[in-house]
Amino acid sequence: MTDIPWEPPLAGSETEHLLGALDRMRTTFRWKADGLDGAGLSARLGPSTLTLGGLLKHLALVEDYKIATRFFGEPLTGWDDLDPDDEDSEFTSAVNDEPGSLYGRYDDAVARCRARLDAALADGGLDQLARAPLPDGSRFSLRRIVVDLVEEYGRHTGHADLLRESVDGRTGEDPPAGWRPVSGHYVFHG
Repeated sequence: MTDIPWEPPLAGSETEHLLGALDRMRTTFRWKADGLDGAGLSARLGPSTLTLGGLLKHLALVEDYKIATRFFGEPLTGWDDLDPDDEDSEFTSAVNDEPGSLYGRYDDAVARCRARLDAALADGGLDQLARAPLPDGSRFSLRRIVVDLVEEYGRHTGHADLLRESVDGRTGEDPPAGWRPVSGHYVFHG
């Protein structure tokens, strides 16, 4: 055990390591996006349209979708502002959102996902199958869904590295010891 709240356990169970890796990436991503105004959250790199604000909104959607909808089979709620005809709506619409709204939406989605994931783990562990079947009747395991979340964060934290460095030069693999967000209300797990 370390005294850095986002550091995964040094020697833990499979579940502790998966959740530790996910929370480390969540926290690193949140640190990369923290404390920016609208211009910083809307900054783009080269010809790409990707922004940190778009990533905050996208990952909030992923947090809500993966556990609530994909695992529990609940309808996706609270996303009425997305254009159903634009598959990238969470990315493209973020430029119109206030920074506080983007940070709050992300932080709230992470908290909801953590609570649902903790409940699911307490109710049957990583081997249990999703309550929501795919059209062919097959179902994801909770393990697969958690690994998908880790993969999603791995991809987008790399994007956040480049975007944040282009905004104000912030670099680094992990937040510095003692880091706390200056925007939103992100809460460390554990």
